[in-house]
Amino acid sequence: MALKIEPSLFPFFKPKGVMVVGVSQNPTKLGFGLARNLVQSGYSGAIHFVNPRGGTLLERPVYPTIAAVPDPVDLAVLLVPAAVTPQALAECGERGIQAAIIASGGFRETGTDGLALEDQCVQVARNYGIRLIGPNCIGLLDTHLPLDTTFLPPPGPTPGDVAFISHSGAICAAVIDWARGQGFGLSRLVSLGNQADVRETDVLVSVAADPYTRVITLYLEGVSDGRRFVRAATAVAREKPVLALKVGRYASGQKAVASHTGALAGSESAFEAAFRRAGVIRAETSEELFDWARTLAWCPLPKGPRVAVLTNAGGPAVTAADALEAQGLQLAELGAQTRQGLAEFLPAAASVGNPVDMLAGASPQDFNRALRLLLDDEQVDSVIVIFPPPPLYTAGGVARAIIPTIYAAQKPVLAAVLGERMIQEAVEYFRAARVVEYRFPERAAAALAVLWERAQFLTAVPGKPQRITDVHVDIAHQALRQQHEPGFLPPEVVNDLLAAYGIPVPSIALAETAVQAAQLADEMGYPVALKVASADIPHKSDVGGVRLNLLNGAQVQRAFDEIMTAVQVAVETAVPQPHIEGIHVQRMIPQGQEVIIGAVQDPQFGPLVMFGSGGVEVEGLQDVTFSLAPLTRAEAEEMLARTWAGRKLHGFRNIPAADREAVIDAILRLAQLAADFPQLQEIEINPLRVLEQGQGAFAVDGRARFG
Repeated sequence: MALKIEPSLFPFFKPKGVMVVGVSQNPTKLGFGLARNLVQSGYSGAIHFVNPRGGTLLERPVYPTIAAVPDPVDLAVLLVPAAVTPQALAECGERGIQAAIIASGGFRETGTDGLALEDQCVQVARNYGIRLIGPNCIGLLDTHLPLDTTFLPPPGPTPGDVAFISHSGAICAAVIDWARGQGFGLSRLVSLGNQADVRETDVLVSVAADPYTRVITLYLEGVSDGRRFVRAATAVAREKPVLALKVGRYASGQKAVASHTGALAGSESAFEAAFRRAGVIRAETSEELFDWARTLAWCPLPKGPRVAVLTNAGGPAVTAADALEAQGLQLAELGAQTRQGLAEFLPAAASVGNPVDMLAGASPQDFNRALRLLLDDEQVDSVIVIFPPPPLYTAGGVARAIIPTIYAAQKPVLAAVLGERMIQEAVEYFRAARVVEYRFPERAAAALAVLWERAQFLTAVPGKPQRITDVHVDIAHQALRQQHEPGFLPPEVVNDLLAAYGIPVPSIALAETAVQAAQLADEMGYPVALKVASADIPHKSDVGGVRLNLLNGAQVQRAFDEIMTAVQVAVETAVPQPHIEGIHVQRMIPQGQEVIIGAVQDPQFGPLVMFGSGGVEVEGLQDVTFSLAPLTRAEAEEMLARTWAGRKLHGFRNIPAADREAVIDAILRLAQLAADFPQLQEIEINPLRVLEQGQGAFAVDGRARFG
């Protein structure tokens, strides 16, 4: 798709004239810094300054009122006290200005009064059709237009190809300075502040439409509309790489306790699933964010995961090999012609396998000749060149020798230059030539893994969520119609829902007495299981509320009495007292592997599906993964691949292979059920017992919350 700037945001990114309201003659004030940056940026459009005192600033007139500012002006930057900002916005509206950046603080971030002021600004903006960035932000800049509406200290960023969209204004100054030090430039920077109007999703497509931007980076504290963000990011990621650093991941999040799924499905699980669905690459640290952005901007994508390591030092080579394997990459198996070519000029003690260790005496010409051989090898997809300062040559000499080869290569080549002071010449050469360099092999391996992840994403055929047709939505509607109050659904209703969506469930019935339980067991056939029936007891086995493999009526009656006694003792001090309806009698399913599948409604992203290791230790093991519903078949298969529970379905040691297809089918069906019925806040099957291949999978215990 062609990425285009949203029309209402056009004045932010292509303004014909910019007006700064609240400029100052005092060089220590932010109003002076903002005016200085705008003028010094080289912006070629009209620049207007406003301050009631009038006068001149930077050899330009200062107008006493907004109304006095001449045309053209379509973007206003407001740096005035919060209390007078609504009035200033109204004057902008009267002037016909349709875009404003509120750089001032003192709004929602300060409390109730500030929130009221912010709401007032939004209302004024809506009345006049003004789009707002901020408040409490540093504005935006474009190094290629050029335009700088920030008050950050000079020098600004060098022109480059990495865009940065940030919820935090404070980090922007650090990023600009750090980028300069790392040798890469920015294309655009947008600080969003409180996001009273324009939000991260609004600017994502507009920033991506910039022809100078090759990579988009995001610093997120959250998203305003999860589903809209996923749609926008999915469209952008197909055109340009999108990387995100989501902060606040360990803050206390969703406190659902109705199920394992609800307890584990915090906001971070939702973000992880959303990023995966959209093709957004998630960084764990700020350093990773820009390490990877620079690599994606400067390197071609690899055609496979096979990496060659070229070095003059054995220890770093072993480190690189470990790091590559940890990242899911592999050491390339060098061809015979490559090994022979290396042996022709390297010392006999050198290693011509992979890693290629040329030994400490390797010359710059040796590095270049070896690198050419590795790049010509069809079994090599990418190369990491690693060298500490050579004892007989300079690091700068090595860099100069290999840069032309790297520049002409169709495969990614990353450099790990070990050291600090003695390698600065090499670092400067690499950065000037846009060759990605790192101080240690681990960072280079991580960056190569991201390149390979990006390559796989682009070659994968986007699928559509699979819609299963043999479901009975009408029966599910009928089952839910019985539930008028929020809360847990009776197990019989849960089973009806699962059965309506084609998920096999063993027969289950409620007994109020031991005799009735035995009668029901006789009708079902043995063996059976008994489970306490109480919506107030989420973990039945914890209170002695489960008995398994009962083979006759006498065992059933005895187990009924034992469960009632054990549960009463276990919960006698509970406040409030749990309501016990009786005992559920359920036909036992043959032994098999046990997994958990579930779904929960995330307030931002909608239905979220979980798969992983089931049983009573699911929260302790946390061998689970999440995806957004509804799912494609490929996404369901990936959920299995990401967990030990899923990989174990292929069989492990004395554990026979299980019916993997039945699990995939159950995941797809439960995902569709959760998407079709958003009033199901949580639904979980734990365990889903998976029999041997071809024998299916059964929902042994289902639990759902309506509301």
